[in-house]
Amino acid sequence: MTSQEIKSLTHQYIMNTYGRFPVAVDHGQGARLYDPEGREYIDFTSGIGVTDLGYGYQPWAEAVAVQAGKLNHVSNLFYTETPARLAEVLCKRTGESCVFFANGGGEANEGMIKLARKYSFDKYGQGRAAIITLKNSFHGRTITTLKATGQDVFHNYFFPFTEGFRYAEANDLRGLEASAGDDVCAVMVELVQGEGGVLPLDQAYVKDLAALCAERDWLLLADEVQTGVGRTGSLFAFQQYGIVPDAVSFAKGIAGGLPMSGVLANEKCRDVLGPGTHATTFGANPVCAAAGLVVQETLTDAFLEEVKAKGGYLRKGIESLDLPCFGKTRGLGLMIGVEVKDGFTNKDIANRLIENGLLVLTAGPGMRLLPPLVITREEMDKGLEIMRKTLS
Repeated sequence: MTSQEIKSLTHQYIMNTYGRFPVAVDHGQGARLYDPEGREYIDFTSGIGVTDLGYGYQPWAEAVAVQAGKLNHVSNLFYTETPARLAEVLCKRTGESCVFFANGGGEANEGMIKLARKYSFDKYGQGRAAIITLKNSFHGRTITTLKATGQDVFHNYFFPFTEGFRYAEANDLRGLEASAGDDVCAVMVELVQGEGGVLPLDQAYVKDLAALCAERDWLLLADEVQTGVGRTGSLFAFQQYGIVPDAVSFAKGIAGGLPMSGVLANEKCRDVLGPGTHATTFGANPVCAAAGLVVQETLTDAFLEEVKAKGGYLRKGIESLDLPCFGKTRGLGLMIGVEVKDGFTNKDIANRLIENGLLVLTAGPGMRLLPPLVITREEMDKGLEIMRKTLS
């Protein structure tokens, strides 16, 4: 099909819930994507942080094909090998105790919220179920995770929302304590606020928050849907903050492009969700787990150090262009935010870059760059050159 045919068919039969850019994608290789007519795009989006191994990565494709030919799905009523192996790797690499596998980020955060509330109910009874999240956060698009999201713009249309959430300013521990009370069971944070503008939390604040949660027996919940699986230059961002949360949600890049997510939990939380209290039909799918094992095998310590180096290279390259529309950069690893100066809009900038062959994302009022973790210096340089020619 041609690009226009794909777009027309999409408009006719798929709900119009996305503000799509006018690009149809047919295939890819590395960090490059191509439309049906063969036009090349440098990809600084990786499917919103999902295709961490890029496109056409043969070990991943072969593992998926082999597992699909062997066993595609039997449900969690039976035992299968690949999810058990993936769970072992994740626990050993993070210091957590166990895993619940799900399908998407919102579902993982729902599971983490349920875990926190049941932990508190089992230990203290009813009346201790409130969860504090941070202003400018984003935790998903279900009714509950929309309410957990600390942005008023998302609290519309779908009334009534799930109750039991309150919000505190990021990096303000005193303000968080003031918003708490005897009814709190957990605090949920993104260590880098992604949709809010790629805003890393302060190191000292996170450590003090972890200590406060331990003192009050509040569960510390880390939403690493976007920051996890090597995106920030460590397997999970919490490892750069010197803490081990009580529970960690993950999704996006865990299976390199297949739908998979989950919750890691520590020892005190491993038995909170017993049989019948939480479940999913497709979670721990053997094909997705086989893909996830290839991701873990690829994300060695040396590979993750290179992710940090690539992030530094790309940020320095953007700032050295001295473009009139861009200010400073921020972020961790290959999760990069770029300030957009007054007088410019991120949507206009994104459209102009995409027209010229560079796929980018927006977040808050700024730009968000999430290239595949396997992106090469040559591909980054080509993306930077498109920025220079388009935006100077």
